[in-house]
Amino acid sequence: MFKRLIVVLVLLGVLVSACATPPTAVPATEAAPTEAPATEAPTVEPVEPFRIAVIMPSAITDMAFSQSMYSALIAVQTEMGGESALEIKYSEGMFKVPDAAAAIRDYASQGFNVVIAHGSQYGASVQEIAVDFPNVTFAWGTDVNTFGMPNVFAYTAAAEQGGYINGVLAAMLTKTKTIGVTGPVEVGDAKTYVDGFVQGVASVDPAIKVSKTWTGSFSDVALMTEAAKTHIAAGADILTGSSQSVVGSIGAAKDNGSVLWFGTQQNQSSLAPTLVVASQVYDWSGMIKEIIANNKAGTLGGQAYVLQLKNDGLKIVFNPDYALSAEIKAAGEKAIADIIAGTITVNP
Repeated sequence: MFKRLIVVLVLLGVLVSACATPPTAVPATEAAPTEAPATEAPTVEPVEPFRIAVIMPSAITDMAFSQSMYSALIAVQTEMGGESALEIKYSEGMFKVPDAAAAIRDYASQGFNVVIAHGSQYGASVQEIAVDFPNVTFAWGTDVNTFGMPNVFAYTAAAEQGGYINGVLAAMLTKTKTIGVTGPVEVGDAKTYVDGFVQGVASVDPAIKVSKTWTGSFSDVALMTEAAKTHIAAGADILTGSSQSVVGSIGAAKDNGSVLWFGTQQNQSSLAPTLVVASQVYDWSGMIKEIIANNKAGTLGGQAYVLQLKNDGLKIVFNPDYALSAEIKAAGEKAIADIIAGTITVNP
């Protein structure tokens, strides 16, 4: 009996197990990926701009010597990518040499890569100051003298070339056979421009009278005005000259109403649109880029640069508002080509 009871209980257990609900399987879960520790982006050091300071004897809007340099610097700055690539600081109106010398020294002390002393009157100051700053590049002009110093560049313009072209054109236009020249100081490119102009006139007609006046000042507009009036009173129907003070001469030509003008250093057509025939224009941008490249390569000076027609440092700009005959313009263009080719040699 007891054995039969055990058998019954075992059978009941089997039946209960068979009828029970099977357990629900728990879905497997993937382990969350381990995040890599955050890393900081590498620090990018800001690139310092190349720094140029320039000291000029007159205003950056003088339509002559100072503006030619300032315009070139701005053009190079734009080409390099703006102020973040090229920083430019300037001091204008530095016609007093002691003031200019103080500015030159101050910019060098501030660590500018290049300090440009834009005026032949600044040469002695550059020679004295450059010794104290051997790691700064100094450039000055117009001259070709580097004083034998490894951190001084010199620069000038072969202004006699454009002077010659203007002289050829002037000789073909004058009716009175009298031309007046109003110059500042008989040095540098002011002198060589006039020398070339006289040669150009003589190449067309040696009988034409070219009268020259040197005021002794680069900045005295009143003196330049009086010099121009004197030439006009003596029968000159064409004037030319250089420096920032020629606005006085151009003003005298405008007051007369019929006296023509030939410009140099900067395109001066806007000062007298009906009277300016042509202008020799200085483009210093190529020189500036060479100085920057040399400085970055470790050459801080010791070279001289010369703007010429053949290296595009000098350009002859004809005033489109002046009705120059095709014959006379062609003569000017031929003279340009001959100077570039070496057929014509202009002696400063």
